[in-house]
Amino acid sequence: MEKAYEILESTKMIFIDKEINFYCKVNADASGFIISLIFSFICWFLSKLTRNYSWVDRFWSIIPTLFTYHYNFHSHYCFNQKFNSRSLIISLLSTLWSIRLTYNFFRKGGYYPGGEDYRWQIVKQNLNNKFLWELLNIFFIALIQNILLFLIATPVSLTAQNTELNTFDFLLVGVYSFLLIFETLADQQQWNFQIEKKKMITNKYELYGDYKRGFLASGLFKYSRHPNFFAEMSIWWTVYLFSVSSTGLYFNWTIIGTFLLTMLFQASTKLTEDISISKYPEYKQYQKHTSRFIPLPSSFKKQK
Repeated sequence: MEKAYEILESTKMIFIDKEINFYCKVNADASGFIISLIFSFICWFLSKLTRNYSWVDRFWSIIPTLFTYHYNFHSHYCFNQKFNSRSLIISLLSTLWSIRLTYNFFRKGGYYPGGEDYRWQIVKQNLNNKFLWELLNIFFIALIQNILLFLIATPVSLTAQNTELNTFDFLLVGVYSFLLIFETLADQQQWNFQIEKKKMITNKYELYGDYKRGFLASGLFKYSRHPNFFAEMSIWWTVYLFSVSSTGLYFNWTIIGTFLLTMLFQASTKLTEDISISKYPEYKQYQKHTSRFIPLPSSFKKQK
């Protein structure tokens, strides 16, 4: 065992000194930003190669977690600092988030050849301009989204300022776990609904209730039009609060990523709901009487 540890340590030094020396010469934020630019180029290149614009979507559930480990790795291997409990907790929680979200994306066909978010083609048609679409692809789809995936992980950079875990940290672990379960339940309810609706349409069964209406308005969706989106945004606000727990500052620069993610959800949800309104006559009433994100009592009266 001791010999194996010596080999591991020597390998580590060779790796750092000869192959990624640049990685340790700059701070973790700078190297993380550079890595996000590399991911941006990869996603743009793959979109040009395949004419598929969902490459960032395929990496979405993986990249933020990699960045949380990047912060742990950078401080430990480049500066010989001990692994920080708070930072490791975030990475472990984020790993669970990645596994859940990756599986959900996979079962919906996101990783299948040709699998693409249907909204991109709608946006492309609405732009109806190849030059503007290419600008959108380069700067928003590939670049901005990848930088955002880096930014939402940056609170980990501040979690080592105070290494002692406190009551607030344990509370945040509980909140994060609850939100993860909440989002899993919401996605499962949506999945069950879509599968059953497809089955009923394929077999030409008589549609009723939500199936006739075309969209899910029961379960968690009775209280929020997008309970899964609410949980997703809240999860990353919880990650930000870990930096608050460490620094004692309610506002620090790492709030940028979480704030921008929240703004992105506002825009993407509007696009999603505009599409739903065009497809389902009752959606406007559902929209009027049911909370957009935060689960609240609803006055939406469903017709049979």
